[in-house]
Amino acid sequence: MTAGHSLAYGVLGLPLAFAALPIYVHVPRFYADFAGLELALLGAILLGTRLLDAGIDPWLGWLADRVPRPTMVALALVPFAAGFVALLNPPVDLAAPWLACSLALTYLGFSAASVAYQAWGADVGTTSAQRTRLTAAREGFGLAGVVLAAALPALLASELGEGIRRLSWVLPPLLLIAAVTTFSRVGAGQPVHTPRQPLLPSLRLVLDDRAFRRLLGVFIANGIAAAVPATLFLFFVADVLQLERESGTLLALYFVAGAASLPLWVKLSARCGRVHAWLAAMLLSLVAFAGASLLGAGDLWPFAAICVASGLALGADLALPAAIAADLGERQGQAGACFGVWNFIAKLNLALAAGLALPLLALLGYVPGGGDGLSSLSFAYSLLPLAFKALAGVLLWRWRHSLEI
Repeated sequence: MTAGHSLAYGVLGLPLAFAALPIYVHVPRFYADFAGLELALLGAILLGTRLLDAGIDPWLGWLADRVPRPTMVALALVPFAAGFVALLNPPVDLAAPWLACSLALTYLGFSAASVAYQAWGADVGTTSAQRTRLTAAREGFGLAGVVLAAALPALLASELGEGIRRLSWVLPPLLLIAAVTTFSRVGAGQPVHTPRQPLLPSLRLVLDDRAFRRLLGVFIANGIAAAVPATLFLFFVADVLQLERESGTLLALYFVAGAASLPLWVKLSARCGRVHAWLAAMLLSLVAFAGASLLGAGDLWPFAAICVASGLALGADLALPAAIAADLGERQGQAGACFGVWNFIAKLNLALAAGLALPLLALLGYVPGGGDGLSSLSFAYSLLPLAFKALAGVLLWRWRHSLEI
């Protein structure tokens, strides 16, 4: 497999991640400001739709083992694009039901495309090293899409809300260009070995793999540690740091650092193993978030340094565990089912972060845009993730020998 094929496969990750950033980062603040939705109602809608989204991923993974992966990706891109445009262009009077319905449509297309796309990469790569490179290419282009989505709202309009609306119309042409590139250059890969089991026995086969269960345990703890600050990032920057106008630049800095670190983590994993490289990234992330707890109003440059450090760690979080999961999925002969469960866990982390963190902050007295409850916000953004990240590191070290394939 040439580097060109890896890049051609990875380019479709750009528009998928381009849409993911507004969905998970901008939408809570956008609907709170635009429609005046209360945090409790907003959190309930986000929790409900994300749980629904996560719940269909195992079924989508099972389906991806029974139909050609490229076909499933192509069909899923249509509802994904339509739902995303609708999501960021809501009517004022029907904001709550519009949010629920447009999120459901976007999630359906995004989930089906993502599961099949990840399994497709596991098919195309024939060795662990190739799958690591393919995963790194996909996540590298994904980070480029995230940086683009973070920077564009400020460039498209002087007011953030209008910039986010205009951002939605950038996705369809971007998606078309990326899809044509990927589908024209990447083959179907190894033939899909269709398991005879129905859905539940297929999922049971996935979860009977002890190494995969252990990987999921680490992934859950590490994912919660990442999901909570991702949900609260804009609130923290606007109200604790009082740097709302710099939020796009800080997000871009974080993701640029993540993209730049991917070749480093690939090389480091080839030298000392993916597990040890991932552990090093966790330690770096622990230091970064410990520093965030000490910040206050106007601390732009210290927080920028924290964004760079945590962004460097992000590269490992994106590339290494998914590459290990791809190996385990191919070993089982049902990569689609494995990535269905994998994405279910990833989205469950995000659902819990939004559905529990936002109402909890409201209960503790935090009000967006005001001066109340800022200490609670600072604790939830910086210190709470430390406990989960430390747990992930301990589990990864304990199970390191069974996870290095």
